[in-house]
Amino acid sequence: QVQLVESGGGLVQPGGSLRLSCVASGFTFGTFAMRWYRQAPGQEREWVAGITYNGGTTTYADSVKGRFTISRDNARNTLNLQMNNLRFEDTAVYYCNAPVRGINYWGQGTQVTVSS
Repeated sequence: QVQLVESGGGLVQPGGSLRLSCVASGFTFGTFAMRWYRQAPGQEREWVAGITYNGGTTTYADSVKGRFTISRDNARNTLNLQMNNLRFEDTAVYYCNAPVRGINYWGQGTQVTVSS
């Protein structure tokens, strides 16, 4: 079965950096696009970034463009999100998403808290 396991969240000061990872299993990782989403308290889940199956194309929400970088290592079945210059409003649970054969799979999420 498809499994997505995120890690790398934590507490960071404004302006700091974190690197999230998502290890995937149960499907042919290197043949599917992948995405990161986030959900802040009391808000709807929002799309953050996406990457094509081979990493050739990446897209970002305007709110993170220039600060976040999505990448993937198909040899290690791993999706990454490098987050720099973090802001208070980046505080959220971050989720890895895999749209596989018409079904959206989600990880359990990893908490990112930006606080001074």
